[in-house]
Amino acid sequence: MANKISIRFYNDREVRALWDEESNKWFFSVLDVVGALNDQEDYGKNRNYWKYLKAKLKKENPQLVSVTTQLKITAPDGKRRLSDMLDFDGVVELAKNFPNAKANKFLEWFTYSDESLDGKSRQKAYSMFETSFIDSIEVGTTKGLQQIHGYLFGGLYDFAEQIRTKTISKGGTLFCRAEYLMQNLTTIEQMPENIFDEIVDKYVEMNMAHPFMEGNGRSTRIWLDLILKKQLKMCVDWSQISKNDYLKAMELSAVDSTSIKYLLQQALTDKIDDREIFMKGIDYSYYYEEN
Repeated sequence: MANKISIRFYNDREVRALWDEESNKWFFSVLDVVGALNDQEDYGKNRNYWKYLKAKLKKENPQLVSVTTQLKITAPDGKRRLSDMLDFDGVVELAKNFPNAKANKFLEWFTYSDESLDGKSRQKAYSMFETSFIDSIEVGTTKGLQQIHGYLFGGLYDFAEQIRTKTISKGGTLFCRAEYLMQNLTTIEQMPENIFDEIVDKYVEMNMAHPFMEGNGRSTRIWLDLILKKQLKMCVDWSQISKNDYLKAMELSAVDSTSIKYLLQQALTDKIDDREIFMKGIDYSYYYEEN
């Protein structure tokens, strides 16, 4: 269970969860929830506040405190320590009993996030690690990218896996015009991918092609990792790259790929079969797309 971790992001704050195989559900870090509700980054202050609130709730709502369980999760010092955790219903109950006005906004986010289109797609992405599907994907090809997109968004988008036929732009960036897209994808597919720089150049070009109407970034980051795994026995630990740094580097990559190459190289890991690296990578990848 320690290896099956998931991260949600509330106002750019991590709310971590661990999967309990026995009960077949996620348990969420109480300290992360407290930090989100109080808009507080300091781990010590969150711990002290929860200690105070826990004592208060023992008198007012003892049932909530009784369903708190302790699981090992990484502390700020990097060591895994036992920490109070609550399941989905427990977090909802905690938020309802939280003594500030921010709880309603948090509840709206928490109860909706996994039922949104992105939430459902993210759950599909998690399952890629658990199934043999990931081993059937063509690495470094357009077809392979279509396989990934189809898996992530099948049943969610009616255009899942389909190469777009309309010209699109985002944030002032015009992606490959639709009439040239298929030719461009053929050229990208033939690009070399033997060394790190070549692989990232290929990734940047595929990002600029943006072959789908939606869901390009989430699909292409998995596509990149599969190339890195095959060619270099490495992958990206996306949790080491901040959202702002990644978005700025990708925006610059259209004219200069130096920044994105630096970020990716600094985040490389040889833990290519590590479930936690994969799961956190999915969480950060989806976080990059949040407005």
